[in-house]
Amino acid sequence: MLTKAHAAAVHGIGAEPVEIEVHALSSEDPRTRVVGLPDTAVKESIDRVHAALRNSLFRLKPASVTVNLAPADLRKEGPVYDLPIALALLATDGSHKLPLLDTVPVLGELALSGEVRRIRGVLPITLALRDRGFRAIIVPAPNADEAALVEGIDVWPVKTLREAFDLLSGQTPPTPHRVDRDALFAQGAAGGEDFADVKGQALARRAVEVAVAGGHNILLIGSPGSGKTMIARRIPSILPPLTPEEAIEVTAIHSVAGALRGGLIARRPFRAPHHTVSDAGLIGGGTHPTPGEVSLAHRGVLFLDELPEFHRHVLEVLRQPLEDGAVTIARTAGTLTFPADFMLVAAMNPCPCGFAGDPKRACRCTEPQIHRYRSRVSGPLLDRIDLHVEVPAVPFEDLSKQAPGESSADIRARVLACRALQAKRYADLPRIRSNADLPAGQLQRFCPLEPAAQTVLRSAMDELGLTARAYSRILRVARTIADLAGAQTIAREHLFEAIQYRALDRAQW
Repeated sequence: MLTKAHAAAVHGIGAEPVEIEVHALSSEDPRTRVVGLPDTAVKESIDRVHAALRNSLFRLKPASVTVNLAPADLRKEGPVYDLPIALALLATDGSHKLPLLDTVPVLGELALSGEVRRIRGVLPITLALRDRGFRAIIVPAPNADEAALVEGIDVWPVKTLREAFDLLSGQTPPTPHRVDRDALFAQGAAGGEDFADVKGQALARRAVEVAVAGGHNILLIGSPGSGKTMIARRIPSILPPLTPEEAIEVTAIHSVAGALRGGLIARRPFRAPHHTVSDAGLIGGGTHPTPGEVSLAHRGVLFLDELPEFHRHVLEVLRQPLEDGAVTIARTAGTLTFPADFMLVAAMNPCPCGFAGDPKRACRCTEPQIHRYRSRVSGPLLDRIDLHVEVPAVPFEDLSKQAPGESSADIRARVLACRALQAKRYADLPRIRSNADLPAGQLQRFCPLEPAAQTVLRSAMDELGLTARAYSRILRVARTIADLAGAQTIAREHLFEAIQYRALDRAQW
């Protein structure tokens, strides 16, 4: 007897439908084989499936069974096929009727007890199956909120194998799971750390506002305890809110990576990997590639604290995502592209001991030690960071002030106004969302300079030894500063401020 069920395989941050065919023949040698390019977890699913069936009080007739996962050239990974295989075995047995099995896809890992466990990738799987015309899907109950974000398909959550059987057999009428997306947005967007807690640091706060307003990358350089990490962790509070489309995209990435523990991700991500992270952990990879930290930070912030402590080869792999907003990973099994459009925020000390240039504490480092320390961050990588900002130690007078600093809400209002101006300016260029996205070929059109500003820029190029990439980034930052000031053209004061944020360019190190 032949039975079919439907599931899907995660592929990159998308998914491909998978048809599960189960064929049984009476035999004195009952055994179950899985074919169709399964990995070890899928092959082991047969033991879990049979134990779950027995513990759920189902009995199968002895038979030789072949389970085929089609298409056969698509690698199948993970325990997502446990539940559909179990239900297909029951239908193939002949003594159990499951009329909805061929029209309702099923997802879920089985415990030996018959409990259905959470799986990864439910959101992109649900999207893919809806686009293939399915109008209902069975998912593990812990994944129900995630799947219900997809409109146009009913989500039937189950906690056990028995519940799934009762739904597909028609014994239990389905109750589609619903979520209030507006409520999830409100709940997820609430809270967060506020810039009102930051005392002093006027230059760093202004630089961060410029960086966020234009979508620029920023490097904070200062002695230990000066507030670099404190400032960085508050950047999400002044970023524009995620749009519904962006929220679905970000949630899908976290779902594929197995990093999703709730429903919708409504706040822009903030990822802060430790400096011991590997290159595969940072950009993604593995035998069967999964998203790395740069993709988990998509549409949000990637914070690299103690930047020179990261392995140099790990930092160098950031070049492609910083330029392209995506990561392409090639393996023998195929090539995958993960989105990685993030704002890079980095922090570092000025020297190994941390006190070079500090007016109150003496630096213990020699010149060669300082040079080796700073050389861990390459010139090409520094070129891709638009703003290099000094964060000095906070004086007692600023720390002891009772009045809070300017709030995130006030800063965010200016950021949103600046972003709205950019959205209007680049309305006819769909791939450009902010000044940081401006290609070199569009700089002359969108970054007009006043005559006096031309002279300032020429002098800066000569005296600082800036590269062509640094030149372009100075123009983009100056464009943002002009936007914050409401100016149509870039004046010399806007350019002076932008150049100030390159004071620690590689030529100075």
